[in-house]
Amino acid sequence: MQTAPPERRRTTRPRADALRNRERIVTAARELFVEHGADVPLDDIARRAGVGNATVYRNFPDRDALVREVVCSVMERTARAAEQALAENDDAFMALERFVHAAADERISALCPMISSTFDQHHPDLEAARLRVERLVADVMERAKAAGQLRTDVAVGDLMIVIGQLSRPPAGLGCLSIDRYVHRHLQLFLDGLRAHSRSDDLPGTPVTLQDLRDPGCGR
Repeated sequence: MQTAPPERRRTTRPRADALRNRERIVTAARELFVEHGADVPLDDIARRAGVGNATVYRNFPDRDALVREVVCSVMERTARAAEQALAENDDAFMALERFVHAAADERISALCPMISSTFDQHHPDLEAARLRVERLVADVMERAKAAGQLRTDVAVGDLMIVIGQLSRPPAGLGCLSIDRYVHRHLQLFLDGLRAHSRSDDLPGTPVTLQDLRDPGCGR
């Protein structure tokens, strides 16, 4: 007596249109979070994405899930920018410059406050995305230091703070009104990072990633 082979469990893949809708929602949410913060109504996100409210809730059961997806997607794009900069530029400092400008375009600084204010900052997805970005940024900087092009008294935290500060609009100004200045000021900053810049010594000490995670770092 032969026994019938066990049935293979079918794995259902999301349809292409469902994936496109999800991507549109994440893109719209990122734009509106940058413009108005994490409290923007989900109805506005649905409208910007061109989908119905039910589609938003079907993909993201609550605001925390959507914010986390947006932050992780921005970190993933930032990590890819670092990988691309390393792969496509033989000149180590040029790779650093390319990464800094690409990271500023992601407006990651506008999303960072959400990590601590709206959901668990130790969520596995967020931790994995953060560690990948940190490792790749460190690789970009170490390569420039090894080439003698980047001053040795700066660390990853220094770089990320300045990217954040220079790509965040001053209070009272519209987000888009300073876009034309961001890359100009970032280039001025990058020129100051060159190993043979005018300042022989910087005040204070290099900012580490642990310094940035310390709740008392702002004091």
